[in-house]
Amino acid sequence: MSINQENSTTRSPGGSADLVALDAHAVGVSIDLVARATPADLTRPTPCAEWTLEGLLTHMAVQHNGFAAAARGETDPGVWEVSSLGDDPFGAYRDSAERVLDAFAAEGVLDRMFLLHEFREEPFPGHQAISFHLVDYVVHSWDVAKALGLTPNLAAAAVEAAYEIAQMVPTGEARLVPGAAFGPEVAFSGGSRLDQVVAHLGRSPNWPA
Repeated sequence: MSINQENSTTRSPGGSADLVALDAHAVGVSIDLVARATPADLTRPTPCAEWTLEGLLTHMAVQHNGFAAAARGETDPGVWEVSSLGDDPFGAYRDSAERVLDAFAAEGVLDRMFLLHEFREEPFPGHQAISFHLVDYVVHSWDVAKALGLTPNLAAAAVEAAYEIAQMVPTGEARLVPGAAFGPEVAFSGGSRLDQVVAHLGRSPNWPA
């Protein structure tokens, strides 16, 4: 799941100065959750219906590596190719997460242009690319937590920022196209702000019920 080029007008909520810190928080929550998993958990289903936990972690690691390369100005599309996480999938995930955290922490990163091959062949402004990543890792932290029967300890500011960005994602027929980044919006009323984020992006807050 990733926000794509349809959201080219996205602006970072709360000001660009907060964006990197909010993203780092969301990624950190994902690291903490993955650290609680065991090898037996790798076959668990996740709210991403096509992936077990192992498949989800593989996707997340590819995303981290791709965004990190883009932040460094690298242009090789091969970094977006899916590959095995090897004998230590949890360590491989942590390494990829730390890689993107380091890349996003670089001075001036928000003013750079990111070439995200998975989405389009024209670059995105840095603040926009990192806003995409923030939404992904608020939602993917929720995915991992749900798979493990845990609650993601996401800060309200990160969830609120993800909510503001997620509202810019088109709904309707755009969600039905093969390969669409998100499934159809799930009808859901009430709940927490995080529930509202995941429902808008095609997940049932009540998963796996």
